[in-house]
Amino acid sequence: MALYEMSPAHGAESRLARPVELVCFALVVAHAVYLATAYFQGIWIVGPDGSGVPSDFVNVWAAGRLALTGHAAAAYDWPVHKLAEEAAVGHAFDGYFGWHYPPTFLFVAAGLSLLSYAVAYAVWVFGTFPAYLAAIRAIIGDRSGYLLAAAFPALLANFIVGQNGFLTAGLIGGALVLLERRPILAGVLLGLLTYKPHLGLLFPVALVAGGYWRAIFTTAIVAALMAAAAWLAFGSDTWQAFFGSIHHTSQAFLSDGWADWSKLQTAFGLTRTLGGSETFAWTVQAAVALAATGTVAMLWRSRAAYEIKAAALGAGAMLATPYLYTYDLVVLAVPLAFLFRLGRARGFLPQEMTGIGVAALLILIFPFVKAPVGFAAVLVVAALIARRALARQSVAV
Repeated sequence: MALYEMSPAHGAESRLARPVELVCFALVVAHAVYLATAYFQGIWIVGPDGSGVPSDFVNVWAAGRLALTGHAAAAYDWPVHKLAEEAAVGHAFDGYFGWHYPPTFLFVAAGLSLLSYAVAYAVWVFGTFPAYLAAIRAIIGDRSGYLLAAAFPALLANFIVGQNGFLTAGLIGGALVLLERRPILAGVLLGLLTYKPHLGLLFPVALVAGGYWRAIFTTAIVAALMAAAAWLAFGSDTWQAFFGSIHHTSQAFLSDGWADWSKLQTAFGLTRTLGGSETFAWTVQAAVALAATGTVAMLWRSRAAYEIKAAALGAGAMLATPYLYTYDLVVLAVPLAFLFRLGRARGFLPQEMTGIGVAALLILIFPFVKAPVGFAAVLVVAALIARRALARQSVAV
């Protein structure tokens, strides 16, 4: 079955094949129905008694409120931050949602905490969703991008926990779309991405290998300005608290496994899920990260089609980090979109659509299969990219 129905009149500017369109539409409807049902049942955003439902977003709102009251550094003090989270939802709850972001992200958190918890939650997820949709649409090149983006299974996890996957995917996708023709604007987006530094590890490698010096300098300037602004607004003690919390966070989530290992969608998480030691898990993760780094550097120095380079960087960034959760898998839509764009322009390879479907299915089954299936999905996409890179038609002309 073809992914697109090619029209003699419009060539590549064709609509999705009808079966694909119907599957995507069904997934979009399923997402909407699930979210509406969860909301009215009181298990998403607001509980039956009107109090807030604790989820990942509560750490953002609580950190923002601490910053607004002049205690920004306290966001990195776990006991104090936990009390602020309980105040946000109006009741005590088990567990803790940690604030692990650089002080630069406190600007966003503080702005959101001006609103009530429920309203801020809705503003955050529904406000960043269009950025994700716009990035995928821009990559694919026509309106089918909206449908494909909205059907991607990973977005449901991001909605449910109120995380930042939409913003991250929007920044990464937008930067890669703009890099060739508007490198300075791409650098601005990459500078903003430093709020999530562990997902930007391979971007300097790719930009240096490709010689995108204007983007590199712009990224550095924007990142420096953001850091300085946060220092002025929240104080140097906030930066000290952030750097001091890194070891604590690593110890809790990568050494002690405070979260279920199966939720960690990385080589590290897979190794720990299978019973491997921490030392062995770091060895496996380092090997995967080095392989991803070398591949990205090689491709960005080569004459491979830009779509291959961008897709490899998007997937490689996810493989390189040891810290990746299901909501972060929204970013996987970016390399998939570049594969779609290349397939529309030059034809899809045999079984390429099957591979894409397998990756989407792996993400879809995560709540039912407690294992790092998202990591497997990233590996499937990486394999599809490697296959494209080795194909003769992947060379830029």
